Amino acid sequence: MEIHKLLQAEIRVVNIGLRAFARDLERCKTSVVHVDWAPPAVSNPRIAALLAKLGA
Repeated sequence: MEIHKLLQAEIRVVNIGLRAFARDLERCKTSVVHVDWAPPAVSNPRIAALLAKLGA
C-alpha cells in the first residue's frame, strides 16, 4: 500500500494489555479491539515473586 493511501485509511487498533488505552481510543471514536493480556511472569507466581525481589 502506498503511504498516502495508508494515511487516508480508517485507523484500526489492536490494543494489548492496558484496558485504559482502549477506552481512550474508543472515546475518540477509533475502531479498537482490546486483548486482555499480561506477561507470562505475572501469571506464574514463582517468577512473579522472584521479579518482586529484584524490584522489577
